[in-house]
Amino acid sequence: MRFFRDLSPSAFAAGFVAVLVGFTSSVALVFQAAQAFGATPEQITSWVWALGLGMGLCSLLPSLILRMPVMVAWSTPGAAVLATAGLAGGFSMAQAVGAFIVSALLITVAGATRWFERIMNRIPVEIASALLAGVLANFGMQAFAAAQTALPLVLVMLVTYLLASRLVPRYAVIATLLVSIAWAGLSGQMQWSAVQAGLAWPVFTKPEFSSSAIISLALPLFIVTMASQNLPGVAVIRATGYDIPVSRVISMTGIATLLLAPFGGYALNLSAITAAICMGPQAHEDKSRRYTAAAVCGVFYIVIGIFGALVTGLLTAFPKELVMCIAGLALLGSIGNGLAVAFKQEQYREAALITFLVTLSGVVIAGVGSAFWGVVAGSLALLVQHYGRLRTG
Repeated sequence: MRFFRDLSPSAFAAGFVAVLVGFTSSVALVFQAAQAFGATPEQITSWVWALGLGMGLCSLLPSLILRMPVMVAWSTPGAAVLATAGLAGGFSMAQAVGAFIVSALLITVAGATRWFERIMNRIPVEIASALLAGVLANFGMQAFAAAQTALPLVLVMLVTYLLASRLVPRYAVIATLLVSIAWAGLSGQMQWSAVQAGLAWPVFTKPEFSSSAIISLALPLFIVTMASQNLPGVAVIRATGYDIPVSRVISMTGIATLLLAPFGGYALNLSAITAAICMGPQAHEDKSRRYTAAAVCGVFYIVIGIFGALVTGLLTAFPKELVMCIAGLALLGSIGNGLAVAFKQEQYREAALITFLVTLSGVVIAGVGSAFWGVVAGSLALLVQHYGRLRTG
C-alpha cells in the first residue's frame, strides 16, 4: 500500500505532535463548554467520542484520497463562545444541540456556495503568510516562556532540538519529543493519576430549536468558527502551497458536524496550528508525502474518540510545559517560512507587518479573534496604499 511506503518516522511524529498539541491545549475548554449546558459525565464522554471520530475521519479519509494533508479540528474559539454563552443564557443541552445543527447548516452552505473560498482567493499570499506567522508565533513564544516554570525540561528540549537539527534534521522533532518524555518520566513530572481506563459511548440528545439559542449560540459559533478557525486554516493551506479543494472540505466539516451534533460534535473546521505541523518540512522533506502525517493524526483522533477517557488521561498526563515547548519547536520552520514570504515583496511588506502584529496581539473584538482582524487590518492597509499610489500617479 502506497501509504505505508510514503510513511516515515518524521511524519508519524508530526501526526502525534499535532494530536498532542491540538488536544491537550484546549480539551479543558471543551469540557467547560459541555458543563455550561449541564452535561452529565456520560454526555461529556460522548462529546469526546463525537469530536474524536469527526476530526479523525475528516482528516484521515480526504488525506488518503487527495494525497494531500487535510487537517480538521474542533473549534476552540467556538468552545469558548459556548462556555460563556451557555452559562449566561442558561440553555439546556437540547437547545445547544439545536444551535449546533443550525451552525452546521450555515457552514455547509458557506462551503457549497464557495463564497468563503472566493473571498480567500482575493487575499494576497503575503497577507495570508503574515496571518499564518502571527497565529503560530504565539506558540513559538510559549515554547521559551515555559522556561519560567520548567527551566531544566525546556533546556533539555532546546539542546536536543539544536543538536538533532545539526545531526539528523529530519528527526529533530521526534528526537526532542522522545528525550523530553524520558526526562519528564524520570523526574516524576508525568501525571499518571489522570489516566483512567474506559471506552467512550455516544449519548444521543434530541435537539430543541429556539430563537434565543440560535441568536446567542448558533450565529456566534458560526462566525467565530469561520473567522477564527477556517480563515487561518485556509491561510496555512495557501502558504504551504497545497491545492486542496477548500469549499468541499468546509462542506464536509459542516455535514460531519450536522451528523455528530446530537452526540456533542458542536463544530468541526479546518485546522491552522496542527495543520502547520503536518504540512511543514518537519513532517517530511518530500511535500507529496506529508499527507501521511495528517492521516496518522486522523488515526490518533479516532482512537481518542473510541477510547475516550483512557487516551484523554494519557495525553493530559504530559507536563503542560512539554506540550508548549514541543509545539513551538515543531512550528519554528513554518513561522520562519511565513515571515519570509510575507516580507519578501516590498510593496506588501507594511500591510503584511500590520497583519502579523494585529494577529499576534490576540485582540478580540465583538467576540471575533485576532486572525480575522489581522486580515481586515492588512487588507485595508493594502487598499489604502494602492489607492494612494493610483491617485498620485
